[in-house]
Amino acid sequence: MDQHIAVYIRVSSAKQNMRSQKPDLERWVKAYAEGRDVKWYTDTATGKTMDRPGWKRLESDIDTGKVSTVVCWRLDRLGRTASGLTALFEKLTARKINLVSVRDGIDLSTPAGRLIANVLASVAAYETEVRGERVAAGQAAARAAGKSWGGSQKGRR
Repeated sequence: MDQHIAVYIRVSSAKQNMRSQKPDLERWVKAYAEGRDVKWYTDTATGKTMDRPGWKRLESDIDTGKVSTVVCWRLDRLGRTASGLTALFEKLTARKINLVSVRDGIDLSTPAGRLIANVLASVAAYETEVRGERVAAGQAAARAAGKSWGGSQKGRR
């Protein structure tokens, strides 16, 4: 079965674009793909869940043995939960599929790469939790100051 390199790009919202990730990933493909087929997978969705259309297509290709390597810009583009990322690392390692995170300098084919990947997965989860605490504190302060946000004018759809 022919396998391909899977390049995964994710942004969190439609307000963002993929311009910051794509040049680094294109450079990696040019330098390391060595003529192998490359398939790009993209999502515009939160990293808090692995239930994303592009990710689901990639995961299906992983499960059916079509992928030899997964390449991403940074690990937090794959997901933001330590449990989700750790499970992914274990799945890829068990299937002998390499993971390369271009900006993090991670390559799961080495013991040091696996260690660093798991540390960064924990850091990504921590950042998500801290961000949530900051948002909640900001909302509480705004409510205490009598401010409101969101919604539209009453009677308007």
